[in-house]
Amino acid sequence: MDASLGTGRSLRRLTADASPQWVDGELDPHTSPGEVLIRVEFSSLNYKDALAATGTAPVVRRHPLTLGIDASGTVAASEDPRYQVGDRVVVTGFGLSEDHDGGWANWLRVPGDWVVRLPEGLDPEDAMAIGTAGLTAALAIHRLEEHGLTPGSGPVAVTGASGGSGMLAVAMLARLGHEVVAVSGKAESHDLLRRLGASAVEDRPDVSALRPLGRARWAAAVDCVGGAPLAWLLSTARHGGSVATFGNAAGNDLPTSVLPFILRAVNLLGINTGYYFDNELRAALWQRLAGELRPDALWDIARTEPLSRVLALSTDLLEGRVTGRVVLDAGA
Repeated sequence: MDASLGTGRSLRRLTADASPQWVDGELDPHTSPGEVLIRVEFSSLNYKDALAATGTAPVVRRHPLTLGIDASGTVAASEDPRYQVGDRVVVTGFGLSEDHDGGWANWLRVPGDWVVRLPEGLDPEDAMAIGTAGLTAALAIHRLEEHGLTPGSGPVAVTGASGGSGMLAVAMLARLGHEVVAVSGKAESHDLLRRLGASAVEDRPDVSALRPLGRARWAAAVDCVGGAPLAWLLSTARHGGSVATFGNAAGNDLPTSVLPFILRAVNLLGINTGYYFDNELRAALWQRLAGELRPDALWDIARTEPLSRVLALSTDLLEGRVTGRVVLDAGA
């Protein structure tokens, strides 16, 4: 477990440091480079972070490394004229927690192009309740809208609906006026999904004997889990429907055929909020997340925990004991 966290340096930085490390008047050369230094206030726990923290998957590309693919806080120093000391900002994705030090720390230094100024209506804690999970859900909805989805198009399915991205997707779609069918195997989350706006909640589908084409149901879908459930969504999408996908908790294999694509003209849309994501669109989506996409019940979805509990929380997440979003308080 220590090795997956980047050995001792990461643990010390995420639990103890009250000031950045300086060497000869410069930031510690072992920290990752960038023009903007952020005093981190909050981070969050994501599936990829949990994989890395527990050593379950080889996510980290160099050691030592501080984990955390999300961070929000205040600019402490900047060589980028776009950002001034005191600006409240958020950083998600890119190489954080892979080959660049991430947000499970008191301080984070990043390139200016990675930084987004927080829009009015979002404080740093709210931003991490949304985080990469919410930004990914927002991008999925944006791509579905580009492919013709509008309120009234028909039912929109969300798989993995009890996870952070899934709950946020349900709440966002419902707020936009869509008929949302939440798909979740966690019965204890079904009432909450209805409160978030789901028109119906269904248990996980039986994927033991998938058919190339099933009964056409969905105008669109947001897939948070991949694997056989994604194949099921494709086989049950309506003609011209679209499925936006970004998860792999159900596996990396996709047991489908070409039939949904050539007989029903179904669109499979890959969603990635890392490097391959236009910065203007990133900023525009954060504006939407502060407004029309912000869930009314955001803090029914999220809870805040001290950063010092992150290892136990990572295990809980991978073992299915976490529902919704976990915000990490960098000062606790």
